[in-house]
Amino acid sequence: MIFNLCCFGARKRPHGDFAEISSEKKLRLFSYNELKLATQNFCLSNKIGHGGFGSVYKGVLRNGTAVAVKVLSAQSKQGVNEFLTEIDVITTINHPNLVRLVGCCVQDTNRILVYEYVENKSLDHALLGLNSEKYKLNWDKRAAICIGIAKGLSYLHEGAGLQIVHRDIKASNILLDKNFLPKIGDFGLAKLFPDNVSHIVTRVAGTTGYLAPEYAMRGQLTKKADTYSFGVLILEIISGKSSSKPYLYGNDKLLLEWTWELYELENLSELIDPVLGHYPQEEVLRYIKVALFCTQAAAGRRPSMSQVLQMLCKPVRLKEKEITKPGLIPELKSNSSTSPVSIPRFTFSPLTFTEMFPR
Repeated sequence: MIFNLCCFGARKRPHGDFAEISSEKKLRLFSYNELKLATQNFCLSNKIGHGGFGSVYKGVLRNGTAVAVKVLSAQSKQGVNEFLTEIDVITTINHPNLVRLVGCCVQDTNRILVYEYVENKSLDHALLGLNSEKYKLNWDKRAAICIGIAKGLSYLHEGAGLQIVHRDIKASNILLDKNFLPKIGDFGLAKLFPDNVSHIVTRVAGTTGYLAPEYAMRGQLTKKADTYSFGVLILEIISGKSSSKPYLYGNDKLLLEWTWELYELENLSELIDPVLGHYPQEEVLRYIKVALFCTQAAAGRRPSMSQVLQMLCKPVRLKEKEITKPGLIPELKSNSSTSPVSIPRFTFSPLTFTEMFPR
């Protein structure tokens, strides 16, 4: 069932289960029963992920199309038309490196998003999981992943018509398609819920090891917070190590701390994942240094994502003298905690994955 959606002129269907809104854009509106059937009653064996807003299940539609079904756990207090209006905003954001929204379900109290299914799961599964397949990720693939994520973020920051800060860039939010090319997930959800939804308030969004210090400690959210998280992600991709689990590789330092230590010792090669085997050393070292540019303590010193993209794509000579010490959250230094960071002083920021300006 396909309905035309837009922000205005909404009218309800006779049974009140759906809203039909006229627009140039088409978004599929699913019934709850369709998605229940597609996921085999949301069977646990079909569960492929879980995030701050709910669980994700693999589903197969009647026509054989595989989809990812995200069941939102937070209860939106918006009406059907208001919810669809926000969905309409998300559907305007299209880019090869962003996960595509296929449709949604707004039947009764259910709020479910249906995304394209991405074959190779998430980057953390491929790179950092206990049963990871990182042996398949040679340098060409890892470089392409870094560049693809940078393209997606650059589009969110500067090319989507709105300024969009993702707020939770990390390996588990990067999905890999059949060719191991990256797609950024979980963007746009901030606008689907009011700020007073109780269980998504009181914590700064983000994950230990990826959080920019000015955001975690002072609640200052800008696009440069995403740049910081992306820098950490580059280090994970190159090292094959988690940014927040030093105990997994016999080191009591967080990945960013260790990288800076190696940089000062002029021994960055030690950071590189030995699984890579043969790789262009100069290029890999340039990527590490770009990551250090991205993670500098002062947000103003970090490059924009479009600048980062240029530094990754072109064999430019970096001005290394301008690299300053990375920003580390004092409470988290050498801390192996993997839980979301709780900052009691800042309770104004909802636990969301993205923020749009203007709101």
